[in-house]
Amino acid sequence: MKPENLTALSDQELFQKIKKIKTNKTIDAALIGFTVGIVVYSAVQNGFGFFTFFPLIITYVIVRNSKNNQILENEMQRELQSRNLK
Repeated sequence: MKPENLTALSDQELFQKIKKIKTNKTIDAALIGFTVGIVVYSAVQNGFGFFTFFPLIITYVIVRNSKNNQILENEMQRELQSRNLK
């Protein structure tokens, strides 16, 4: 979602989207922990190889997406502040 679309949203929709982003943060953190756990387990059991590092690629994608979500959340917070809601 682009920042210019945020002005078209109602207050309730903004609050819902912020809540959804916060839920996604929790899910992202759990997935990152899970993939790092897979890497550690795989390295201990089988040594280092392609399948040891493959979950790290997934982790990178999740981290990059969460950074984009953080930027979007900051824009939503600014929009709420401009409306004097938070």
